[in-house]
Amino acid sequence: MAEVQLQNVCKSFGSITAVDQMSLTIDQGDFVVLLGPTGAGKTTTLRLISGLERPDQGRVLIDGRDVTSEIPARRDVAMVFQQYSLYPHMTVRENLAFPLRSPLFSFSDEVIQDRIQNIAEILQISHKLDNRTTALSGGEMQRVSIGRALVRNPAIYLMDEPLSSLDAKLRADLRIELKRIQVELNATLLYVTHDQIEAMTMASKVGVLESGKLVQVGSPRAIYEDPVSLYVSGRLGLPRINTVPAYLFPNSPAGATTIGLRPEHIEQGQGEPARVIRLEHLGDQTQLYLDFKDHTIITLTDIRSTLRPDDTVYIQPRNPLYFDVTGHRVR
Repeated sequence: MAEVQLQNVCKSFGSITAVDQMSLTIDQGDFVVLLGPTGAGKTTTLRLISGLERPDQGRVLIDGRDVTSEIPARRDVAMVFQQYSLYPHMTVRENLAFPLRSPLFSFSDEVIQDRIQNIAEILQISHKLDNRTTALSGGEMQRVSIGRALVRNPAIYLMDEPLSSLDAKLRADLRIELKRIQVELNATLLYVTHDQIEAMTMASKVGVLESGKLVQVGSPRAIYEDPVSLYVSGRLGLPRINTVPAYLFPNSPAGATTIGLRPEHIEQGQGEPARVIRLEHLGDQTQLYLDFKDHTIITLTDIRSTLRPDDTVYIQPRNPLYFDVTGHRVR
């Protein structure tokens, strides 16, 4: 595993700037997640590190070596794509062995089989090694796809939304597995997604992308609790952060035009009146939808709440977030 650095990297496609002056350090053993919507520059960043794209300016360094001009095969990276990218005519064993039989390596058959067996046990697919990939479930195929990267033991693993095509239960299961594997192998891993749950549960660091710019990097908790902008505040948190005009509540700081209220920022029982619109009972939590001065606010209430539509509750902000007219944080 190795440290990976992007230094002032830019990449444009015609008039579209996909990556804009990005500088990022991925420390050895880090699990870094790049989070952002479609078009934010997530996949382009992976392709720049892997060598599938060349930057217009800036440098890419792996383990201190400038690899900006090197071909992908020389960079010692392994990439997992959203789609499985497996060879359907091969068995699981043959798919896992394929990257190890590259002319760039000189592994003996014994070493190859040892690596395959080790990775298969980590991914819990040892009993599937002699099956054709066409006989596997979606979750098993994605495990094999991840396994093809893991057998390489590269400088860095690059993962492009590898769980997005799976159903909810499989995604949850593989999130846990992937984080466990990364810790077990002490792997350096860069993972891109638009799914905030994946970012919150797996990352040691999250980088938030907006239109090709890396606008904030930090731990998931730091990004959630201390966002630098209105945009960043909306990338993490369920229910989503409520945003209303700052003048709706007293004592807003100078320059603040918007107040951001996460569920835990809304204190119930005192303050100003709000009308109950509806309650959504989700088992472990109950979401409460309120009409406050013609603005909808979503918060949480007791799971056994007896509130009904049109009831009145009193609310006030507690440690809210404030933003100016440009969306930047007002401290």
